[in-house]
Amino acid sequence: MEKSVVMAAVALLCLGSHAFAASSYPDRPVKLIVPWAAGGDTDSIYRVFAPLMQKYLGQPVVVTDVKGASGTVGEREAANAKPDGYTLFAAHDSVLSTYYGGLTDIRWDKAFDSVCLVSSTPSVVTASSKTPYDTFKEMVTYAKAHPDQVKVGASLGSTSQYSMALMAKAAGIKVKYVPYDGTAPRMNALLGGHIDLGDSNLTQGSKVKAGQLKFLAIMSEKRNLQISDVPTLKELGYDVEYAVNRGLMAPEGTPRAIEAKLGEACAKAAKEPSFAQAMKLQGTEVRYMNAKDYAAFMRKDAKITKELTADLGLLKQDD
Repeated sequence: MEKSVVMAAVALLCLGSHAFAASSYPDRPVKLIVPWAAGGDTDSIYRVFAPLMQKYLGQPVVVTDVKGASGTVGEREAANAKPDGYTLFAAHDSVLSTYYGGLTDIRWDKAFDSVCLVSSTPSVVTASSKTPYDTFKEMVTYAKAHPDQVKVGASLGSTSQYSMALMAKAAGIKVKYVPYDGTAPRMNALLGGHIDLGDSNLTQGSKVKAGQLKFLAIMSEKRNLQISDVPTLKELGYDVEYAVNRGLMAPEGTPRAIEAKLGEACAKAAKEPSFAQAMKLQGTEVRYMNAKDYAAFMRKDAKITKELTADLGLLKQDD
């Protein structure tokens, strides 16, 4: 009897401490871990989003780039952080591909709680200006005549490889993957002609206009009005769509009341007109989902990613 009384008292104390923590949250800066290099797409999106979220939290949201191993170094740091709401993780679809591809043992749904989905960025098949082809059709013809010689830059096991692998499979071509840790170094390599192809988006539009890069095809359902002359893969006869979806997660075990505050701030920030305007310039769509819908979206995306990983011969880890 005494033991049960003590256990009940401990439980009440824990509930009380959690309630107090939630009521005073946040009382110091919140760290947002971006698992990629500075200057990349994820970093750029959250450099815009963090100040807007900060506006509604009342404390600074500090973007911290922790790059390495296709995003898994930063993911592990976030997963191992204290679940108190003061560390958030800027996740995208790579948490699925790196898990099923065996690059990490971290399961997104066991290590993290979903907070909100923020954006979706359609992939664009992009070529170096130094390549001998100017259209997707010409690239396919060249690649078939030169199997395994077209160099594709990618963060191995991440979205930049999956998008290009989907494209290559649909087109029936064989390419050679060259590893880069994040978007920024990959784009520098593409600009320098060190690689031939890469996954990019509308942020590279000014470089295309300057003749430094070539947009060959966009992997969205319909053409984008900002690059209306660039065809979709679907209209070229390839049933392929691909986009990078980005959201926020908190270490598993973060108090629900704190996650609710984070979710509320996220929802308000995502509705800010300035965020939509900034995302348009980055070729990104604002795609807000609350915690429940984001978790459901991830479960569906996980099934698709697992099947794709197996189909590509990359499956190393099952559920």
